[in-house]
Amino acid sequence: MDLLQAMKERHSVRSYANRPIEGETKENLQNYIEKCSKESGLHLQLVLDEPNAFDSFMAHYGKFSGVRNYILLAGKKNSDLEERCGYYGEKIVLFAQMLGLNTCWVAMTYKKGAAKLQLNRGEKLCLVIAVGYGLSNGVPHKSRPGESVMNVQGTPPDWFLKGIDAALLAPTAMNQQKFVFSLDRDTVSAKAGLGFYSKIDLGIAKYHFELGAGTGHFRWK
Repeated sequence: MDLLQAMKERHSVRSYANRPIEGETKENLQNYIEKCSKESGLHLQLVLDEPNAFDSFMAHYGKFSGVRNYILLAGKKNSDLEERCGYYGEKIVLFAQMLGLNTCWVAMTYKKGAAKLQLNRGEKLCLVIAVGYGLSNGVPHKSRPGESVMNVQGTPPDWFLKGIDAALLAPTAMNQQKFVFSLDRDTVSAKAGLGFYSKIDLGIAKYHFELGAGTGHFRWK
């Protein structure tokens, strides 16, 4: 499975089997998370065999079950923290999909006080990603029309349309897909709309756009 296939096949999963992440899968996932931490400057951490963070009313209200493994996304408070968490979190999500694991982005329906993360001074916990072996592979989400999330003059090039299609496959809070991609010659800009966690959603969508469009075709503004 390559990244494009992982992007198309990955769906949110909330129920997990009682099967540990171990061996080569554990090692590869841990190494990739550490790589993303160094590259991004974020505080990213894999927590294994820890059920307490998802043993709460809110987690059960969110229909989570069997979650014993999760990835913590945190970093120093600044204007682009949420977008970076979205971008690098989705890199990890798709890598996990390639390893045969399932995932779900989680912003509110877990118990923050029970999450095993030692924050450094000035850091903020943005959200977590549930990870493990799902009881199912999830189902696709409905997407908005491509025209509603792009701002272009004339007929856009094929690579831009492929980027938009990929961005619409990105998971977003409450499936709101509140982002817009604009094109000016070979320069692309992306803007988050108003809504819950829209900056995190933008980071996720921008990574998807890169995968679909191919980074050799454009540059970010």
